[in-house]
Amino acid sequence: MTAEPRLLSAAPPRGPLPALHPGHADWLIAAVRAAGLTGRGGAGFPAADKLAAIAGRRDVAVIANGSESEPMSAKDRVLLEHRPQLVLDGATLVAQILGAPEVVIVAPAQTLGHVHAAVRDRGASPVAFAVVASAPGYVSGEESALIAHLEGRPPRPRTRPPMTFERGLRGRPTIVHNVETLAQIALIARGGGPATTRLVTVSGAVGAPGVYEVPIDLALREIVAHAGGTTQEPRATLSGGYFGTWHDGDGGEAVPGGAGIVAVLGRSACGVAEVARVARWMAGQGAGQCGPCINGLEALAGVLERIAGRRLQQGDGERLTRWLAMVRGRGACKHPDGTAAMIASATRVMHAEFNAHARGEPCARCAAPPVLATPRELVAA
Repeated sequence: MTAEPRLLSAAPPRGPLPALHPGHADWLIAAVRAAGLTGRGGAGFPAADKLAAIAGRRDVAVIANGSESEPMSAKDRVLLEHRPQLVLDGATLVAQILGAPEVVIVAPAQTLGHVHAAVRDRGASPVAFAVVASAPGYVSGEESALIAHLEGRPPRPRTRPPMTFERGLRGRPTIVHNVETLAQIALIARGGGPATTRLVTVSGAVGAPGVYEVPIDLALREIVAHAGGTTQEPRATLSGGYFGTWHDGDGGEAVPGGAGIVAVLGRSACGVAEVARVARWMAGQGAGQCGPCINGLEALAGVLERIAGRRLQQGDGERLTRWLAMVRGRGACKHPDGTAAMIASATRVMHAEFNAHARGEPCARCAAPPVLATPRELVAA
């Protein structure tokens, strides 16, 4: 990435952090609810509901999730490198209201030095911090897979119930918050008011790709303009990453979804080839626990590769439609579902390109270098 990251709070946070204890749980939950904060890890679950579900339970475990296994996202990594104290502040507040003596911070290996330094700089702290390197793999950032990794097991999502807040890390009630969510909680507790901003990672055919802090309701078109505008005519824009949604052109008035990812596909790139590459990568990133993951994603990737290579077999078009419907909602975790939804949106938005490839028409753009990162190819400023 070439742009200087613009992060939560232009300057390091000022003012004392509130000293809280379990008796203040209602106060912090109410403040987070009033701010309208939703989780920034991808699912968008209301942060206050997550806190309320575990408040009052005994022997609670708190995990700060900065694993960022989505290849097109760099926001959490940049946040941990440039504003780790803000993350530690939010984690401390959550631990205090839940009566947890320790917070486990899970982060990519390249950020561990920054996090360790931030912990040392705090000196005496009301809670202890354990810093652990995240596991590789797309599904490893899912909270139950994250817990499995911390317990020394393969990082695979598990079926539910029980829910994580009921039985998580080593059998304890556990809350897992994304690091940006925790940073927002720290700002809210300092009187920051509504959670009006979010971090987005912008890439692709834009003048200044990078990580930006933008208003929560800023349209994709405005975010693209904020990142230097397009460098070529945009064909489609992916919002939310590989569990996200494709939009026509520069995304128009839609707002970012998922983990705050905006990737612009210019006219020089082949959307069919890009989606086929991503589908193949995602087929290899599953947990291997169910048929939709083992067989469904593999089959979808195969059809897309045949379409991209203009070597369609009889019935492939019908198979793609049928298999997309069969995969969605039937996996042991959300990996098959999210992948299929992304593919389905691509076929809607870029239907002309898909049809042209299906007819075997030549496409010089197929040989263009990949635009969508698989796996992690983004480098923060």
